[in-house]
Amino acid sequence: MTYVVTDNCIRCKYMDCVEVCPVDCFYEGENMLVINPNECIDCGVCEPECPAEAILPDTENGLEKWLELNTKFSAEWPNITVKGEAPADADEMSGVENKLEKFFSPEPGEGS
Repeated sequence: MTYVVTDNCIRCKYMDCVEVCPVDCFYEGENMLVINPNECIDCGVCEPECPAEAILPDTENGLEKWLELNTKFSAEWPNITVKGEAPADADEMSGVENKLEKFFSPEPGEGS
């Protein structure tokens, strides 16, 4: 098992999760974070830290595409270990449907 970041992180990107991760397995894209499933130790400390409730265990049904996305982009994006500033419209974007299709960017973030 591993944890994965799902679509509600897109354009929310609060980053509360990155500083509690004991193995620094978060990677930053332009408008979301992902978890490297090979580095995640399944401790679960990140899940309750996410205000957008975007972090879920990959054992939940229907998360296969998110596991693939997290795997792919954690290999391409820079590691992030320090919480940054969330987007100004993060609260308004939380809960918006179809964020992957509408807003996802494959571009890397800045990392830290």
